[in-house]
Amino acid sequence: MRNGRHRSLRLMRNGSAFAGFLILSVVVGGALLAGLIAPRPPSEINLEAALTPPCIEYPFGTDAFGRDVLSRVLYGARISLGVGFMARTISLLLGLMLGTIAGFFGGKLDTLIMRAADITFAFPALLLLIAIMAVVTPGMISLFVALGIVGWAAMARLVRIQVLSVREREYVQAARAAGTGPLGLVFRHILPQCIAPVIVVYTLGLGMTIMAESSLSFLGLGVQPPDPSWGSMISRGIPFMRRAPWLTLFPGLVLTSTVCALNLLGDGLRDSLDPRTRGKEGR
Repeated sequence: MRNGRHRSLRLMRNGSAFAGFLILSVVVGGALLAGLIAPRPPSEINLEAALTPPCIEYPFGTDAFGRDVLSRVLYGARISLGVGFMARTISLLLGLMLGTIAGFFGGKLDTLIMRAADITFAFPALLLLIAIMAVVTPGMISLFVALGIVGWAAMARLVRIQVLSVREREYVQAARAAGTGPLGLVFRHILPQCIAPVIVVYTLGLGMTIMAESSLSFLGLGVQPPDPSWGSMISRGIPFMRRAPWLTLFPGLVLTSTVCALNLLGDGLRDSLDPRTRGKEGR
C-alpha cells in the first residue's frame, strides 16, 4: 500500500506526466460522452452547410457533405482509442504468453519464438500492416488482429528478458525446491515482478498503435466510411487544404495531442516505477 501510494505521488508530481494525464482524460471523456456532447450525429449530411468555417453553430466547421467536424472528431475518438486499446491488449496478451514461455522454458521453444520475433522486426511495421490489410477485408476486426500481430514481438522480447532475470532469483529457486509447479512459479512469483516495465511499454505503445491505425485509415485500409476516424478525416480533408484547412487541422491536433499525452504519461510511469530512477531521486 505504501509503495503504491508513493508511486502515485511521484507520478502526480511529475509535471509532464500530469499534463499528459489531463489531456488524455479530456480525450477519453469526450469519446465516452460523445453521444451526449456531440452537437449532431457524425454522419448527418447537410449540403447547404457544406464547408462552413468554424463558427458558433459549428465550432470545428463542416466538411464537404455538411457534416459537423466536431461531432466526427468526438466519435472518431471512440474508434481510434478503441482500436488502439484493443489492438495493444492483443499485443500484450500474445507478448506475455510467448515471452513467458520463451524465458521460462528456454531451449528450442525460446529459439523458435525469438526467431519469429526477429522475422517480425525485419519488416517495417507500417509496410507489414499494409501487407496484412491488403490481404484481408478492411474493417474493425481486421485492424485489431493486424495491429495486435505486428506489436507482439516487442512485448514478447521485453517479457522474456524480465522472466530470464527473475527466474534465477533465490525466492523463485526456493519455491521450486518446495515443490511449486511451473504455473505457480510463473503466476505467483515471476509475472508479478514483470508488471511494472510491461505497463510502461504498454502505455508508450498505445500512442504508436493509434498512429498506426490512423495511418491505415488515412490510406483507406482501416476504418471504412461512413464511420469517422481521425486518419480518414485527415485524408479526406487534404483536397480542401487551401479552402477549408479546418478539415485536417482539428483531427490532426487531437491525434497529435493524444499521442503526445500517452508518451508523456508513459515517461512518467517509467520514472515512477523504475527503481533506478527512485534511487537517483533519493540521492
